[in-house]
Amino acid sequence: MAKGYWIVHMTVLEQDAYRSYVKAARPFLADRGARFLVVGGQYEAVEGAAQPRHIVIEFDSYDAARDAYHSPEYAEIRKLREGACDADILIVEGLSA
Repeated sequence: MAKGYWIVHMTVLEQDAYRSYVKAARPFLADRGARFLVVGGQYEAVEGAAQPRHIVIEFDSYDAARDAYHSPEYAEIRKLREGACDADILIVEGLSA
């Protein structure tokens, strides 16, 4: 079965509020077996516009990635980052093994 991923490109606008979001989001994601593959790090924007922070989170499946994002629990956690960052978030399916 193909893995699912959250791909996030963001600019943090309010560091303290963003930290509160991260503090709540990490255990939520860990409980769903999610793994952080990319958090920040060096990057090179070779085409198009880019935001300064990039995050890739892996889930066991595309459905697991979608279910986590659209869950009522995560809807509450998401409220913590309102105004804390400007984010583009994609949920994508990986290649089948």
